[in-house]
Amino acid sequence: MQKTFKANNINCQNCSNLIKGSLEEEFGEINVDLTKSPKEVTVEIADESSEAKFKEEMKDLGFEIIEN
Repeated sequence: MQKTFKANNINCQNCSNLIKGSLEEEFGEINVDLTKSPKEVTVEIADESSEAKFKEEMKDLGFEIIEN
């Protein structure tokens, strides 16, 4: 299912490119909406395990997911 996350520290297209380049191979197509504040990242998440892994990998890249 597609899921949208709000994330800190995404500031520009280079940040978006880093996320996509680092994670799309594992998670498929990723959309980063740079027009929202905080920025939103939409990705296909299969299950809770995949969601936890995505959040951890985003954090490792320096983009922490904001819990709602």
